[in-house]
Amino acid sequence: MNINAKQPLNTPKKKHKSHQNWSWIIIISFFILSVYNVYFGLFGIVCMTMPIYHALRGRGKIHCSAYCPRGSFLGKFLEKLSMQNNLPKFMKTKKFKNALLTLMVVMLSLSIIHSGGQIDKIAFALFRFMFASFVVGVLMGVFFKPRSWCQVCPMGHATGLIADIKKAPKQVSTPVKNDKIA
Repeated sequence: MNINAKQPLNTPKKKHKSHQNWSWIIIISFFILSVYNVYFGLFGIVCMTMPIYHALRGRGKIHCSAYCPRGSFLGKFLEKLSMQNNLPKFMKTKKFKNALLTLMVVMLSLSIIHSGGQIDKIAFALFRFMFASFVVGVLMGVFFKPRSWCQVCPMGHATGLIADIKKAPKQVSTPVKNDKIA
């Protein structure tokens, strides 16, 4: 047995409590409140930044598996409606996911720029962005498996990219000796 080990070899990883059975209420509330008052659309920023926050804290894609309200909704309500087909192979490629992430960032950025800095228009742009991706997720969940959107989700992909960067071994730079004296 390794005495200097920080954690015994047979200790399981720490389990995070999942909120998937109820977090769907958050996204439904977001849509209802945003229709009632467009300023609630600003809460869309929270939905987009939380996965990044968790990834930057070194938690990887924990948001996707334990907290995501959209994934919770798709998993809970589309099980009986879903055709249970697998996603096409091209949708699972990094090239496709990178293209989708780029498209979504560009479209959201253009919407925010087009708002002219008016808070109500920014809120509506966020609401429209969240609702459009929700509709796409529901359609994908019906034609494919319920949480198919989760496999191509731009935020999940961005979170995975951040997690990969954080896991990458750090390169130690060594100073270059300069034999020439000026």
